[in-house]
Amino acid sequence: MLRFAIKAISMPFELLKYLQPTQYFQLKFKSGEYIFPKSEFLPKTILSQIESDRQYKSDLSIAYDLSWQAIQKGYVGNAPRYNHFDPLPIPDNYRFLRKNFNKTWVFYVLILRLFSFKNPFKELGAYLNTRNVNRINYVKSALSYDAFGSFESGLLKRMPLVSVIIPTLNRYDYLKDVLRDLEQQTYTNFEVIIVDQTTLFQEDFYEGWHLNLCFWHQKDKALWRARNTAIASAKGDYILLYDDDSLIDPDWISAHLRVLDFFKADISSGISLSVKGAKTPENYSIFRVSDQIDTGNVLIKKTVFKKIGLFDEQFEKQRMGDGEFGLRAYLYGFLNISNPYANRIHLKAGTGGLRQMGSWDAFRPTKFFAPRPIPSVLYLYRRYFGKAAARLALLRTIPLSIFPYQFKKRKLLLILGVFVTLLLTPLVLCQVLLSWRLSGKKIKQGPLIETLE
Repeated sequence: MLRFAIKAISMPFELLKYLQPTQYFQLKFKSGEYIFPKSEFLPKTILSQIESDRQYKSDLSIAYDLSWQAIQKGYVGNAPRYNHFDPLPIPDNYRFLRKNFNKTWVFYVLILRLFSFKNPFKELGAYLNTRNVNRINYVKSALSYDAFGSFESGLLKRMPLVSVIIPTLNRYDYLKDVLRDLEQQTYTNFEVIIVDQTTLFQEDFYEGWHLNLCFWHQKDKALWRARNTAIASAKGDYILLYDDDSLIDPDWISAHLRVLDFFKADISSGISLSVKGAKTPENYSIFRVSDQIDTGNVLIKKTVFKKIGLFDEQFEKQRMGDGEFGLRAYLYGFLNISNPYANRIHLKAGTGGLRQMGSWDAFRPTKFFAPRPIPSVLYLYRRYFGKAAARLALLRTIPLSIFPYQFKKRKLLLILGVFVTLLLTPLVLCQVLLSWRLSGKKIKQGPLIETLE
C-alpha cells in the first residue's frame, strides 16, 4: 500500500493558495523539486517566447513569473527546477493575480486576506495600486513545437499492443457506436477489454465485431474495480482508458501514441468535447504538462501502474478517482502531456454509468441531507494537501455549487439565485460537515490501492 506524507506545499506566489489550494503543481515531486523551472536555465528558444515583467518590485518575482509563464505556455523540458520559494512583496503578489485571474477572484482574495487579519493598509494599497494591470492570456502566445508536424514516430512503426479498456453500465445503444469507431481505427494492433456491469447482461451483443475483443460480466456496480480488474488482465504495454458514451476519429489511438513518443512521456491526456465539431477550449488547445487525468480518454504506460499501483477503490461509486491517480503519478515524476490531437466527443448519456450510481456531480447532491461535496473529494484534498487547503477549496467551490445553473443566464433569475443561496446556507453547512466527517473515516481507513505485478 502506498502512503504519502505531503508537507512541501508552496507556489511561486503566495496568494495562489487561495485560488488554487488543491492544484497538482503546488506539490513537490518525490525527488524534492517543484515543476517550475529556474528561468535562468531555460533555453534561449523558450526565453525568447516569454516576457520579462519589469514592473515587479522584486527581481525574484520577475524570475518566478518567468517560470510560471513557461509552464502556462506549454514548456516541457529538463531545466533545473526550484525546490523552494521565498516570500515576495505583497504588491507583487497582487500584480501576479491581476495578470492571471479575473478581477472578481482578485477581490475575493482581498476579502479573505482582510478577514484573516492581514495588515489592511498593505492589502488595500497593493490591491488598489495594481488595479490597472490587465489579465494576460498566455495560451494565445503558447510555445511552438514546430517539429511535431514532421515527426515520424518510431513507436508507431513498432506497433506495440494497446489495451483499450471500457467499463460499461446499461448503455448498449451507446456502446454500439463506440465499437464501430474502434473498428475504423487506422492503428490496428489493439485489444478491447469491456467490463460489463449491465443489469440485464446481453452476451450476444458482443458477437460479430471485427475486433480483438474480450469481455465479461461484473455483477457489482463498481467502476474503479472494473478498471482495475481490466488493467490487471490487459496484455498490452499501453493502457488506453475510454468511456462507453463517446465518439472518436479514426486516428485516435495513433494520435495518443505519437504524442507520447514525441515528448517521451508516460501519459497522454486527450481532450473531451461535448459537441462534434466544437472548438477546442483554449486551455486544452496546446501541448503542456497536464494537471489532470480523465479516464474517459487517456493513454498510460503500463509501467506507471506497476510503479504506483492501480486506482484507489476508496473512490468507488464516488468521484475523483482519476484525479487521485493523476496526482499520484505526478508526484512520482511521470510526465503527463495534455494532447489536443487525441479528442473524443463525450455524449454524457443521461442514463447508465456513474450517473446511475447517483454521484455524477461532485458538488451538487440530489438529496437535501446528502454530503456536499461527495466525501471522496474531501478525502483527496485532505490526504494530499491537508486540512487548511481543503477548507480553502471548500470556500472557493461550495458557494458556487449552491447557486442554480439555470439562474446564471438571466438577470432577474440571478437576483433570485442570491436569495436562494442565502436561504440554503444553513443546510449546506450541515452537508459540508457531514462530508468532512465521512471523508475523515476514509482517511482513517487509508487508501485501497492494489499493486500490479
